[in-house]
Amino acid sequence: MSWHLSSWYLLLLLLVGLERVAELFVARRNSRWSAERGGVTYGRGHYPWMVALHTGLLAGCLLEAGLADRPFVPALGWPMFALVVAAQGLRWWCITALGPQWNTQVVVVPGMPLVERGPYRLRWLRHPNYVAVAVEGAALPLVHGAWVTALAFTVLNAALMVVRIRCEEEALAASAGPPAGASPGTSAPAGGRGTG
Repeated sequence: MSWHLSSWYLLLLLLVGLERVAELFVARRNSRWSAERGGVTYGRGHYPWMVALHTGLLAGCLLEAGLADRPFVPALGWPMFALVVAAQGLRWWCITALGPQWNTQVVVVPGMPLVERGPYRLRWLRHPNYVAVAVEGAALPLVHGAWVTALAFTVLNAALMVVRIRCEEEALAASAGPPAGASPGTSAPAGGRGTG
């Protein structure tokens, strides 16, 4: 097998990889912030699978595009590149809106109010960060025609998001204090507004 990969696509994958490292630094800082306020981490069992999936996405893009000689097709590649850029914009809008409550893990500070700014003010878009993940996971491989990686990531990510969103919703519901004026024993509804 020969290696055929555009140098600019390799650069794109490197930049996305560096973005992931930046996310880990932000997450570590935010974990310390949460821990200082009594934050509780949920869903530790699924987190390694998320790390493996996101690492696999980058590796799959590199290997499939390079070894399977997937060509760059401008009619597909440029729109997919635009979606990758848009997904990064949405991801960092989410990170900025959640501030220190954002994390790569499900970490909830009991009693913290749900975030309702940035993309989280859009009631019809319950988990905007996960939309960014899904779009990027499908689009990044397709920039250079790596359709097997795009399909595999999409299917595996959908299964993982079922687990992740359920975990996040339960964590937020368990950690929320009662809403103002509520009778004893009731809690605020979860809203995907404090972890990812």
